[in-house]
Order: sequence, then structure tokens, then C-alpha cells
Amino acid sequence: MNANEARLARNTALAVCALVVLRLAAAAWTPLTFDEAYYWMWSKALAGGYYDHPPMVAVVIRLGTMIAGDTPFGVRLASILLALPMSWAIYRAAEILFGGQRIAASATILLNVTLMAAVGTLIVTPDAPLLVAASFLLYSLAKVLESGRGAWWLAVGVSAGLALLSKYTALFFGPAILIWLAVVPKLRRWYLSPWLYLGGLVAAGLFAPVILWNADHHWVSFIKQMGRARIEDFRPNYIAELIPTQFAFATPLVFILGVMGLYALYRRRAGAMPARVLVNTMFWTIVVYFTWHALHARVEANWFAPVYPAFAVAAAVAAIQVQWAPREQRTIDFCRRWAAPTGVVLFALLIVQANTGILSGYRRDATVRSVGVGWQELASEIEAVRARSGASCVLSPDYGTTGWLAFYLPKGTCVAQQGQRIRWVNMPEPSPAQLAGKLLYVHEVEQAMPASMRDNFAHVETVAEAKRMRGPLVIETYALDLLDGAKGDVFDRSPPPELQ
Repeated sequence: MNANEARLARNTALAVCALVVLRLAAAAWTPLTFDEAYYWMWSKALAGGYYDHPPMVAVVIRLGTMIAGDTPFGVRLASILLALPMSWAIYRAAEILFGGQRIAASATILLNVTLMAAVGTLIVTPDAPLLVAASFLLYSLAKVLESGRGAWWLAVGVSAGLALLSKYTALFFGPAILIWLAVVPKLRRWYLSPWLYLGGLVAAGLFAPVILWNADHHWVSFIKQMGRARIEDFRPNYIAELIPTQFAFATPLVFILGVMGLYALYRRRAGAMPARVLVNTMFWTIVVYFTWHALHARVEANWFAPVYPAFAVAAAVAAIQVQWAPREQRTIDFCRRWAAPTGVVLFALLIVQANTGILSGYRRDATVRSVGVGWQELASEIEAVRARSGASCVLSPDYGTTGWLAFYLPKGTCVAQQGQRIRWVNMPEPSPAQLAGKLLYVHEVEQAMPASMRDNFAHVETVAEAKRMRGPLVIETYALDLLDGAKGDVFDRSPPPELQ
């Protein structure tokens, strides 16, 4: 490595570290989303699987809270720090596939300034470890291509296995790899090599705890997630949401670069055939499926996380390696110059808006219900009512409110979701003594208590209402109902829809 290359690598590392520090500051300021609070509860009872997802998100949160405690910063710490190895992996993958440190540095920075990576590692969901595992999978496949050594298939297996432990979407990596091997003639020999299948066994071995957990729980998680693929009706209007959401999540300038890079790779204007095909298969296999899925159901923007490493490499190819016509080159130059500053500014504005609401004039926006702004104050009100009424446990109707209550109420407070008990099968239930006395049921005013639940108690009384605020905006108003004299089981133990 010459002096210029060393300086480029050092500057890239410093830029990534600066972005990580920015996310850490945002993590300390921003209250948990309801999903994060839910996954935090998972982290207190680690298991091979959960109703919604595989266990990796719980492991990541557990690692962070072991270091920084049960705080928003602690919950997010490990996830944010995972951006460092993710960046190394994407740097090396781009360098190997397209031969140069400039393209490697560009891919690394472009990936990190997308909202998918910036917010996706800040807000801890299964997409955070999946994004990291997808980056290492791309790197491991690049090493298979570069070295020709079968042992690298074991690294592919480890990366794929960790991706599967993160989210079931990683199952699409299998077909993507097989398509890559089939399309590139010189790689077809791997079909006859034991290394390919050993890598598959490694991935399956890492995924085994999820399989065993599902086997013990009527395959409920598999049925829940795989059932999304079933078409019950056609609603193609969801197709129209795909591009605008990814335009935002990639940030506009990175999106433009990525699209132009994919076009250039399709037209064979950069890179050798195996590299071009690898980027395309890792991108299009998942994108084609989700496009088909959007014909009958909404595709959430974060579901595209595993394609972002390949997309960032394609964007770097467009920015650095392709020779464009003058008009196109002006667009490329503009995007390359302003992509990183734009991404940082958009991230900062999003964090300010989520925490304060000031940018929308304190009106509602997309973040207002999911980010737990105001929950610290709300929890103090709820705890005062609980203590005054003598309630021994706090109940709620949904997993999000349950997570927020458990996180923001005083440590050790009995909190439970009244229904959907499948979500909590890995956790110990409240003791009979905690459920025998008075209970406090916390729910949004608009969501009335189910009649079956009301009929199960001798006495039901609304003792207070409490508001969750963001500045002057009332986000939600909660009713606090005191329940006494349970006539039967406090919990609704109906099986989930997947098992009915």
C-alpha cells in the first residue's frame, strides 16, 4: 500500500468513526421505539427463537446493556458499534471485486451515509445485524472469487448463518449464491466441490437453534413470517410505494448513484463478469421477491436492508469507475460530492424531528407514535397511580406498550401483556401473588377494553388518564383502569392466528 492509499484508508476509517460517534450521541438522546423496548425484553430471556424473529437482535441488545446498562444508549451501543466491522467488510469486498481503494472507500462511505445504515444501526431491529452479516457475506464471496480456495466457503457459511440468525429474509441469499455460480462458467466447478456443501452445513448449524425453537413451538415463527408470501388478493397499489421509500432510505443522491451503477453493471461497463453478476444477484434476488410481494401486501422500507451492501458497491462503481457522457458525468460528480453531506444532514434533521417535532411545527409525522418521546414523564404518572391504587401488576393490550412500560417504569415492576401470550413464552410469567390483587390496565382511550376482559373482573374502574406529549403535541391519551376480583385467568391465552 503506497502513501496515497494508506491516507485514503485512514481518512475513510476516520469518517466512519465520526459517523459512529454521531449515532452514539443520537442514541443517548433519542428515547426507545416500541420495537426496541420489545426486543429489549427479549434480551432478558435469551432463547433460540421468538414469535416474530430469530434471536440475534436480542443478543446484540444484551451485549450493549451488559456494557452500558438498561438505558437507550446501552440498548443501542453494540448495534451502532457493529458499523465498524460492517464498514471493514464492505471496504474489502469492493476492493476485491472492482480492484481499487478509491472504489472501496466510496462504497464504505456511501453505505454509511444511507439512512438505512445510519438509522438502521441506531434503532436496533433485526435489520441491524442482518445488514452487517450481509456485508460479510459479500466479502466472503469476494474472497472465494479472488482466492479460489474452498475454505472460504466456510466463511460464507458463517456469514449466511449469522444472517439467518438475524432475520428470515436471509434465506434469499441461498438462491442468490446458486444463481451466481450457475451464471459464471468458471464458478460452476464449485457445484462439485464439498466445500460449497460444507459451507451450507455451517450455515444450517448456526441456524439450528431457530429450527429447534420452532419445532418446540408448533413452527409458529416460521408460519408467521413465511405466511407473508401467501397471496390472498392482489393490491398492486403497494408497488407505487417501493421507489419513493427507498429513495428516502438510501438518501436521494446515493439512490441515484446506485441506480446508475446497477445500469452500468448491466451494460457491462465496469468490472469483470463474476463481480458484476455477484452484485446483481445479491441485489436483484431479494428485490424481485419484494416487488412481487408488493402486489398483495405492503413492503416496509427496512426490509430491503440486506441488498444495501451490494447497492453501495454499485453506487461506488458509478461514482468512481464508469466513464460517463458529459451530461451524465455532471450528475455523477454532483452526487459524489454531496452524497455524504446530504446523508449526514438528513440523519441529523430526522433525529431532531423525532425528538422535538420542531421541524413540522409540532404537528404529527411518521416518527411520532413509534419513538417513545414523552414516555419517561408518562411512566412517572403511571407509577404514581399504580402506587396510590395499590396495584400489584400493570397490564397492557399490545406488545409495544408492554415494552415501553417495562423499560420506563421502575426496575422490577410487574408488567405483562394481557393477550398474545405467544410473544412471551421465553419469559417467566408474573407470579400468582402478583396477579391475585389489584391490577392496573393501561391502554389508549380510543381502544376500549374488550368486553370479555371486562366481564372477567368483579370491579373495573377508570382511575386516571395520562397523556404522552412531544412538546405541545398530545401523541396519545392513555386510560388507566383499575381491575379487581379476577373471576378466572387474568391472561387471554387464545392461540395466535397462525395456529388457529
